[in-house]
Amino acid sequence: MNTDILQFQSDYQETCHENILKRLTEEYRKPYPGYGSDSICEAAKEKIRKACHCPGAQVEFLVGGTQTNATVIDSFLPSYQGILCADSGHIAVHEAGAIELTRHKVLPLKGRDGKLSPKALEAFLSDFALDENKAHTVQPGMVYLSQPTEYGSLYSKAELTAISELCKKHKLLLFVDGARLAYALAAPENDLSLPDLAKLCDVFYIGGTKCGAMFGEVVVIPDAGRLPHFFTSIKQHGALLAKGWLLGLQFDELYLHIGEKANAYAREIKAALKDAGLPLFGDYPTNQVFFVISHEKMEQLKKQAQYAYMERYDENSSVIRFCTSWSTREEDVKKCCEIIRGL
Repeated sequence: MNTDILQFQSDYQETCHENILKRLTEEYRKPYPGYGSDSICEAAKEKIRKACHCPGAQVEFLVGGTQTNATVIDSFLPSYQGILCADSGHIAVHEAGAIELTRHKVLPLKGRDGKLSPKALEAFLSDFALDENKAHTVQPGMVYLSQPTEYGSLYSKAELTAISELCKKHKLLLFVDGARLAYALAAPENDLSLPDLAKLCDVFYIGGTKCGAMFGEVVVIPDAGRLPHFFTSIKQHGALLAKGWLLGLQFDELYLHIGEKANAYAREIKAALKDAGLPLFGDYPTNQVFFVISHEKMEQLKKQAQYAYMERYDENSSVIRFCTSWSTREEDVKKCCEIIRGL
């Protein structure tokens, strides 16, 4: 990789936050029992329960996002049930059929700004209830959302409450993917807290891999009795890390604030794009910046900064993404803004 080129293509490129590296060195050569049955994981679980205002929650550590999505969905649902999500949802687009590999069908609905609206969900469920042939179809068993979404947009507390109520009405589970949750929690526009998620969801996870951890995601099941054999199911899915303490030490109070800088830097980049006349492909308050750029300018940009290619916009232009993170440096943001304004 050319180190002279600015790196803005993702938010999980650097190793981990320095506090985690420090903790790792402090635990060097200390023996711990396996599979998360250690004092570090127990302390971390208690901190998470406290942060969620949910003292009775089941808390489990897994390694990565796709693994977590597949394990949670397969553990909760029988094989004849599928998962409703926005058509841009990670499980529908960027997980290589991992959910379908567990024998569960992903049922995408048309989203807007990356979100599944209560209105769209209600319409689908009403139509499904009237379908006289529904016994011959995949049964919806769960609603999957991301906070923030694939576009960096946020569900409001009112939106999530409405979806939660619909799920209860139609006896569906509600699962929130929090792979980038730290950036949502740090956004000034956000009004959804960890206690809100614990109150409104059947299961959600707190993402670490994209939010400063070396690796790791934390699954929270507010009702611990809901899935009594979830730990065994994690093992069955090959998702149980023997050295579980490595996951436990990566989650601490820092999580609630680690996304603030990334969001602020994203706002600076959006301002530079506006100055340069490059239109945003949606203006959302977290760390992902999507914009439209001509193919000619995209080739110029490629020589100076790495980005993530998203999709073709029209014959002459495409949508690409800059992604800031907990590790983004101020000098790189300033240089990136200079490059943008010079295109």
